[in-house]
Formats: sequence, C-alpha cells, structure tokens
Amino acid sequence: MAPRIATPSDLDGLTATMTAAFAQDPVWNWAIPEPRDLAVFWRFLIASALRYDATWISGDYEAAAVWIPPGRTELTEDEEEELEPLLTELIGPRAPAVLELLERFEASHPHDEPHYYLSLLGVHPDHRGRGIGMALLAENLEQLDREGVPAYLESTNPANDRRYERVGFRKVGSFSTPDDAHTVATMWR
Repeated sequence: MAPRIATPSDLDGLTATMTAAFAQDPVWNWAIPEPRDLAVFWRFLIASALRYDATWISGDYEAAAVWIPPGRTELTEDEEEELEPLLTELIGPRAPAVLELLERFEASHPHDEPHYYLSLLGVHPDHRGRGIGMALLAENLEQLDREGVPAYLESTNPANDRRYERVGFRKVGSFSTPDDAHTVATMWR
C-alpha cells in the first residue's frame, strides 16, 4: 500500500502508532514514562503538525513520518502557551526538566537555512524489522531531493543513528537530557 498524506481524521491512528513506537525510546521514556501521558503529548504535537500537508502514513498506521515544512513552526503561538500547563498536568514536578529538554531541542535546531524538519518518525512495534519506516523515509527524502530542500532531525535513540546515516543524514551535533543520562543526536541531510 503506497504511503499517503495524513488528514485530521488520522489523528487517533497516528497517536496510537507514535505512542507505541516511542514507548521504549530512551529520551521520551525518560521524559514522559507513562504511555497514557505520552499519548496525550504526541496527540498535541501531531494535531498541530496536521495543519500542514506533510505527515505521511504507510499502510494501516504501520509507520508514520511527521514533517514540518521549511519556514514553518512545530506549534502555533497559542499552542506554545499551552505547552507548559499541559506538561504540568501530565507529569507534575517533572515538567521543568522536560521543558528544559524541549528548550535544548529548540536551541539545537538550525534556523539559517530553509529545510524540512522530521519531527517524528515511528513504526508500530507490530511492524518493526520489515523496513517499512525506512522505506517511508526514503520516499519522503526523494520528494525533498526533487524540491532541492535539505532535511533536519533529532535522533533520540542511538540505535537509529546508523539508519539515518544510510539515507544520507550526517550527525552535526548533540545535546543531552538535563540529567545528562541520555543523548540526542542532531542530523542534517
């Protein structure tokens, strides 16, 4: 089944896939360890991203890629204002540490050259190991290459860094969680 662009009606399926995909992710499991809370957070981010025609789905939510187009923002100004209260509601006293982590994501994000930002790429655990996620990414990157636009991502799981390198990304930096327990690689293509 060919990948397709997601619509707002795909929000539930996308949220379920990303929640399952990131349940064991080193950084996101550290940040928001309860799956129910992580689902609320992903739903918030994905709902915002769906205002662009840049989120792709493979199959029946087997894999998904959430892209933010060049010159666009991941969240609206109003959503930025909602972020801290949302995190406080979800994770209570851990919210300041997670907000610090999100600030580190933002501080590391390049702003000098227009690019697509791969906010999320996830494969539902029931479909891992079949190359579905990397096939979706490769197809997306072909489109970006036709447009002549670079891409940026943050890899929150070191196990994925080589996969990204195989499709042309190169590591350009890194940052850690506020407790220095986990590292995020920043990558450019």
